[in-house]
Amino acid sequence: MTTARPAPPHLAEPAVPGTSMTYLGGPPFRRYLFVYILAMAGITAAYGGIGAIILPLHIQDIEFAHWFTGPDATADLQRLTNLKARIEAGVATATAQEQHQLGLLASYEAARASSLSIVTAVGAIATMLVQPVAGLLSDRTRSRWGRRAPYVAGGAVLGAALLIGVRYSAGIGLMIALWALAQVAINLAQGPLNTTVPDRIPENRLATVSALSGIGTSVGALLGSVAAGLVFGILGLDSYFPFALALAVTGLLFVLVARDRSSLALQVPDANGAGLLKSFLVPLRSADFRWVWIASLTMAISYAVSNAFGLYMMQSYIQPALSAAEATRIVPVLSIVTLPGMLVSMLVTGRWSDRAGRRKPFVIGASILFAASMLVPLLWPALPALFVQAVAGGVAIGCYLAVDRALLIDVLPDRTGAAGRDLGLGGMGFSLGGAIGPVLAGQVVGLTGGYRMVWVMAILVALVATVAIVPVKKVA
Repeated sequence: MTTARPAPPHLAEPAVPGTSMTYLGGPPFRRYLFVYILAMAGITAAYGGIGAIILPLHIQDIEFAHWFTGPDATADLQRLTNLKARIEAGVATATAQEQHQLGLLASYEAARASSLSIVTAVGAIATMLVQPVAGLLSDRTRSRWGRRAPYVAGGAVLGAALLIGVRYSAGIGLMIALWALAQVAINLAQGPLNTTVPDRIPENRLATVSALSGIGTSVGALLGSVAAGLVFGILGLDSYFPFALALAVTGLLFVLVARDRSSLALQVPDANGAGLLKSFLVPLRSADFRWVWIASLTMAISYAVSNAFGLYMMQSYIQPALSAAEATRIVPVLSIVTLPGMLVSMLVTGRWSDRAGRRKPFVIGASILFAASMLVPLLWPALPALFVQAVAGGVAIGCYLAVDRALLIDVLPDRTGAAGRDLGLGGMGFSLGGAIGPVLAGQVVGLTGGYRMVWVMAILVALVATVAIVPVKKVA
């Protein structure tokens, strides 16, 4: 007579062969949570360091060399920007040479904003379908490492290699191609990594884990921006290397430490290519899923618009204007002052949402607070206003991140059989918002010749996100 082997402590074996175990607590849960947060931090460090600081500085150098040549190559952009402000205030006049350089400055401002928005947007557009496709494929993947691990490990390593390629981009065209491919690879890892949450975490801990994941995301972005601000003056463009290393190491560490059950026994229904593509329409038949997707999309647009030109705003929007070196040092400080409120709001909101069993009030309140925070720099274009907005906006985004992912999981039409596909489709909303936001912001700068209307647009789109979440019915 044989007896069934008991499940290991703190683990519930999968009910469906080839799927993941569920963590009930204890060391396995804590170990998973640690390396999951670490892997998310590795990904967001690349975006926070490279995307927010190193890439804009790289583009700025390329565009400066294009516009300021010959005797103009020694032009002081900080002095020119402050001169422009004094001329507009009617307290100064420009010499012929200064007028010539002010014309170059205007062209340079528009060019660097346009180039950054294109580089960012093309990368985001390239990744839009990656997460849902990777999710769909990982839902059907059989391997002894589980369904998600091959994508997490492969995407992290490939993304790291492509980031190194971006470092050697001497022109905007090559940079666009390599940065887009790097983001494709990173999203190939991030989509399945996110899907391990509904795979392995019970429903009564979703918002708590979502909050902790948001902390990892925020800390990673913060550490990335701080590190970039510190090392760029030392390493220059070689600053790409430490971020590439962190991405690869944290992705591999997750796969090795939080090992999944083998998916070799997974029963996968037959499907052709057309059928798989049509399956992406299935979650969109759910009205609740559509509204959550629209709300996420518009909030992502607002966030992307407001953050598209942070480094450039310090050099061109606020008064007095900062130099490039000063702005590079200040950007990490903004991230540091943002973090405490963001972390506290994530922890409090995540646990509060789980205990109350409600999601919508937290998401709506966070969207309104984010919109309100941007009124400060709109009405007061000075460096202290950027700090006020960063703190208030950080609290808002912390609340939003803590609950939004749990809300999306709550409205998934098929959490067991197609979570990877549907969460990937949800993630596509963020990618699409990240693509649209910089393009809109770049067009606003080009049309208005400044950054003020960027804040107006970000406020209006955040309010649209607020309205979009109201019709959701399945979740309170």
